Amino acid sequence: MKKFILTTIVLLLAGLQVADAQKKWDEIDYPEINNFENPDIEIFELDNGIRFYLVEDRELPLINLNVRVRTGSFLDPSDKVGRASLTGTVMRSGGSEMYPDDELNELLENRAARMETGIGLTSGSASMNVLEEDFEELLPIFIDLLQNPLFPEEKIELAKTQSKSNISRRNDDQGSVAGREFRKLIYGDDAVFARHTEYETIDNITRDDMVELHEQSFVGSNMMIGVIGDFDIEEMKTKLENSFSDIPAGQEIELELPEVNYDFESSVNFIDKQDVNQSYVLLGHIGGMRDNPDYAKLQVMNQVLSGGFSSRLFKVVRSDLGLAYSVFGSYGSGTFYPGTFTAGVMTASETTAEAIDAIIGQIERLQNEPITEEELQQTKDQFLNSLVFRYDSRAKILNERLGYDYAGLPEDTFDRLVEEIREVQAEDIMEVADEYLRPDDVQILVVGNSNEIGDQLSKYGDVNEIDITIPEPADDREDVAGDAEMGREWLDKMAAALLPNGAFESDLSFEADNIVQSPAGEITMKVAQTINFQEERITSVINAPMGEVTVEVADGQGVMRMGGNEMNMPPQQLAETKSELYRNYVYLALNRDQLDVEFLGMKELNGSEYAHIRINDEMPLELYIDPETALPAQAEYRMMDPQQGQRVTVTLEYRDWKEESGVMMAYETTGYSDGNQISRTVITSHSLDN
Repeated sequence: MKKFILTTIVLLLAGLQVADAQKKWDEIDYPEINNFENPDIEIFELDNGIRFYLVEDRELPLINLNVRVRTGSFLDPSDKVGRASLTGTVMRSGGSEMYPDDELNELLENRAARMETGIGLTSGSASMNVLEEDFEELLPIFIDLLQNPLFPEEKIELAKTQSKSNISRRNDDQGSVAGREFRKLIYGDDAVFARHTEYETIDNITRDDMVELHEQSFVGSNMMIGVIGDFDIEEMKTKLENSFSDIPAGQEIELELPEVNYDFESSVNFIDKQDVNQSYVLLGHIGGMRDNPDYAKLQVMNQVLSGGFSSRLFKVVRSDLGLAYSVFGSYGSGTFYPGTFTAGVMTASETTAEAIDAIIGQIERLQNEPITEEELQQTKDQFLNSLVFRYDSRAKILNERLGYDYAGLPEDTFDRLVEEIREVQAEDIMEVADEYLRPDDVQILVVGNSNEIGDQLSKYGDVNEIDITIPEPADDREDVAGDAEMGREWLDKMAAALLPNGAFESDLSFEADNIVQSPAGEITMKVAQTINFQEERITSVINAPMGEVTVEVADGQGVMRMGGNEMNMPPQQLAETKSELYRNYVYLALNRDQLDVEFLGMKELNGSEYAHIRINDEMPLELYIDPETALPAQAEYRMMDPQQGQRVTVTLEYRDWKEESGVMMAYETTGYSDGNQISRTVITSHSLDN
């Protein structure tokens, strides 16, 4: 009883706190923000071109060293996109001459230290975070990692596999799909600002390519290094001069990116994603450059439109109209190339067009309706307060300074921005909105479910449907021509053996134990499945470790149900389920007249000869038929393995055939991927449902 009373009191107090918090923003007394004194940054340069930025910070016994490198994936050849990213990854994962991969990992773990490397679109990076007492010992190892990475083939292959695995999953997330494809609409499919890796480009990258980029990039002329921590400036300068002076100067890489030639024009684009029940909308056009004199005005304008809970998009589209789960936007101003102006919303499928109209309406409102002084002041105050957090530590100040120098911006860029924001007037918002925003010429992109959205987008113009199918790597196996007539004979024999009573139209049901190999060991799931081969309808009830799952596929669609929840099957899983149906030996027997089949000869398997036939389809299927029983002993096909990011050979071995209701089924099927067992299915019963 006492526990209940105490809990009730706590809840009531919490409720009072929440109620007390429901004040308007202008009723809250804000404390004065503590003044933060900017630290002195000691800057010096070595003869080899390395420029150092030093800041003392005695608060903790740590030293952090960050290298910024003039390089980037913009240098990648079009047929080797991903080279820079892989180079940055394997520099660290492969280790160096002094400390190869595992030795380096063990050393850093024992010292509670960290070393990282990476390469992005317009810069590379390397960092070392260590205890002050370990700095002198680990600095030579860090420099060795920068200058002498091993790039071992096994680590390159591992990084490639991880990259390919990411490619296989790139269409899973609705927002990621939208962001990726929107950049293509703005910059062009093949632009360095929008391109992405494919299986083929990853396969094209060699160790020599990575070594070449590293040697070109990690030289003195391309390096800026920031060091902050518990040290004396003069002592640290001496250590750095002694340690980094032997790095060759090399040739400075020019950060000259291709010019963006953008034509303002409207377009309507759609990506069909059947496994979602909401729309992810992006609309916008090209943005601007960071050195634009109107940059501060544009930032305040952007804050009015989409800068958080008090923005117009949030208030109107989300709060007032209730059209959005999430609403956002940004007028992007790039340092080396133009950014994008983007406004976006996540909305229910049925309100897609209404949400688009609401966003465009708010953009037009910026151009046509003056902002009030109260809204302007509130926006500027919020924006300026948020900027404080960019300069609330010595490390952030140092990183900002490195960023400005790397981009060629003045060192007082931040101070200028603050002053220019304070000077923005109400009329400035309308002026820049009118000059830089083009609501009549926006690119509209919607990622959603076509069955739920319907024809809502047609009001904006002709709809361009974007295909996001992931190109699979070419199969290096060559198909051998066979005998079509003999292939037909063997397929007919197999059909007669599988269906002794002939074709049927009723449902085929079976129960089975499905044993799957996983990293944690074998997982056994009981499965009850019903298939109608004519209607291509499948119902599966799976007792999985996490509970009972029901999967239904019908009319080209798929749904999954569990614990009262329902979701559409992801396209990839739906496609795999259909492919399994089309490879089912009963399906092949029932549809043999529509199949293109060839006899490839007799082949020996496990000491016995089998008739070898190939069924030609998008994914060719090879069968090995027992000459005595005319039943298939083995099936084989090639498929893309998302985990490995490459094609594998899948083999199914059929055993223990039993007949029931005029249908023969293999009561044991063992699956292999490139020779490794991955599954075993043991049927316990099957029947035709009349």
